[in-house]
Amino acid sequence: RDQWQGPLYVKGVLDPEDAARAVDQIGAQGVVVSNHGGRQLDRSLASIAALPAIAARLAGRGEIYLDGGVRRGADVVTALCLGAKGVFIGRPYLYGLAAGGEAGVAQVLEIFRGEMASTLVLMGCRSVAALDRSWVIPAAGSCPD
Repeated sequence: RDQWQGPLYVKGVLDPEDAARAVDQIGAQGVVVSNHGGRQLDRSLASIAALPAIAARLAGRGEIYLDGGVRRGADVVTALCLGAKGVFIGRPYLYGLAAGGEAGVAQVLEIFRGEMASTLVLMGCRSVAALDRSWVIPAAGSCPD
């Protein structure tokens, strides 16, 4: 941290205590909850499953982003409900780029926008700004707190 005074985010965080150390001790502005696609360890905890406990542990002291497993607009809405400030959609974005270049990326973003809008309508929620944990009810045992 002594070598870089600019914004710092720690990616690859799945443990609430690691998230707290990154923000409170290292001085990071936030964390990216990510299992890096689960490639390093079979049966790694899914990013979305780790998110609620990390959001609870940080309690607004740092920004939280989610990366991994996001394939639809509803995934983005769920992550926002569980405490993410933003969500990375790298794989769908790259698929759109490979299939159609810039127009393919634009189409992927439009699909996500439409899916998010539909999800919000079905939930009865007016805006992503209104999303919080109260909008989701986790299945028993699926999202450890």
